[in-house]
Amino acid sequence: MTAILETRRKHSSSRRPFASLPRRCRRQGIAVFFRLYTITTNIMQRAVLLRTLRAATSSIIVSRPIFSTSTHPVIRQPSKRWASHASPSSIHAPTIGSSNKTAVEEKMEEITEIYATAQDEFEIAMEETEKMSVYAEEDRKAAREELTRVQEAYKAAVEGEDRDVAEEVKRRVGQRIRELEQGVNAMEELAINQD
Repeated sequence: MTAILETRRKHSSSRRPFASLPRRCRRQGIAVFFRLYTITTNIMQRAVLLRTLRAATSSIIVSRPIFSTSTHPVIRQPSKRWASHASPSSIHAPTIGSSNKTAVEEKMEEITEIYATAQDEFEIAMEETEKMSVYAEEDRKAAREELTRVQEAYKAAVEGEDRDVAEEVKRRVGQRIRELEQGVNAMEELAINQD
């Protein structure tokens, strides 16, 4: 257990760019980062989709066969090459499931933003607990509060009316939330053992 904590501490500074900021600024910085990150990933997805559409709708090629007695041109369709993630059916008109995709993405964005804050609070609290600093207790309390916020958002999504959204959210983020909960519990146990 201590080897894991030691490894976490060594790599924590590179993974937590907002750790040196005051708590309020840190939360705002994380929120802004995730908003920009989401915008960037959406732009990347659009770019890939546009590239796929361009490949699918490229102009028809007109040519004459070399060894043909006919004077009429042969019209060839462009090759049907699709990006590995896109199929022809996914490019056409939206389906019923696409509205669920947006609902899933909205829920995931909300939960991911709260999760990032909770993860950051946990890492700071763990660092302070290991140092046995004066702020450790307050940081553990903040980490527990953020964990509770994540669990409430997750529970609301999973117990919602739309089963497809609930299953997708559970599949994508359920394990990470359980791991964070185990980490917070282990940190609190470590703090009790230090006393």
